[in-house]
Amino acid sequence: MRCSDAEREQVRSALYAAAGEGRLTMDEVEDRLARLEQHRYRHELASLTADLPAPEPSTPEGWRQLAAAAGAAPAAEIAALRGRRRLLIALTVLIGLLTTVAFVAAALHGFGAEGFDGHDLGALDHGHGG
Repeated sequence: MRCSDAEREQVRSALYAAAGEGRLTMDEVEDRLARLEQHRYRHELASLTADLPAPEPSTPEGWRQLAAAAGAAPAAEIAALRGRRRLLIALTVLIGLLTTVAFVAAALHGFGAEGFDGHDLGALDHGHGG
């Protein structure tokens, strides 16, 4: 039977929990996450967590149940962001490079502390007026 996105998310959460407990290194987690995206069937997902202990079921009661439900969505978002760490690093590097290029271009055009060095502000008139 084919696996769902929710089942993949459960495996992701289990892998991150195992890393948090010291059972897996981040390299092992990243390797298993890469394989997770390639798997299509439920029995394949089980192989990614077969060597890990089963999570203990816990059902909080009262206000704790509300707090657990409220914290579940942000926890899933954080887990998804961790899986996209390389993309975030690449975007950060790209933004840094673009900022550097902008500063270098500004410096080459003379936009320094002295103002518009070497630029003839009268040339902006384009012959309009006297």
